[in-house]
Amino acid sequence: MLHSNFTEDLIEAGCDEAGRGCLAGPVFAAAVILPKDFTDENLNDSKKLSPKKREELRRIIQKKAIAWAVASCTNKEIDKDNILKSSINAMHKAIRKLKVTPQLLLIDGNRFRKYESIPHKTIIGGDGLYMSIAAASILAKTYRDEYMMKLDKNYPEYNWRSNKGYPTKEHYKGIEIAGISKYHRKTFNLNPQINLEFS
Repeated sequence: MLHSNFTEDLIEAGCDEAGRGCLAGPVFAAAVILPKDFTDENLNDSKKLSPKKREELRRIIQKKAIAWAVASCTNKEIDKDNILKSSINAMHKAIRKLKVTPQLLLIDGNRFRKYESIPHKTIIGGDGLYMSIAAASILAKTYRDEYMMKLDKNYPEYNWRSNKGYPTKEHYKGIEIAGISKYHRKTFNLNPQINLEFS
């Protein structure tokens, strides 16, 4: 069972991102403020849940959260700024979109750049410890997966419907055959010769 709150009296927003390790597409981030008494025994780190369970929880989170927001940074922004900075920028965008201002930010991971004057706490593995971060991980993941599945309709050669832009053998095969698309991250290692050799 995840912890419901980090503190008793502050309005907390959990923040997480999805798509940092992908070869293509944006990085998505979400920020979620849950009610203090929110509980759901199925809520967990999005990576530990089936796609069907993630979709069910997304609907619950969006219905019951005090506030939630999702934002992204494009592959071009990632190439310009690097993936870490872009992941944090996407979190900042999501926090900015919240309809309620949080008093504490709970960040999954160990790196963050201060957002305005709001204090923050970085927590390694936070999406498996705190409900608000787990909720943010689910929203970021489901919105990103949805986006990549839409792109797949025009770029079926990379099988993004299945791999969502992550580095898989089939994704590298697609690059080898069709070259890179305008959604690929050019600063990432996209060389199929190197990557297929070791996969």
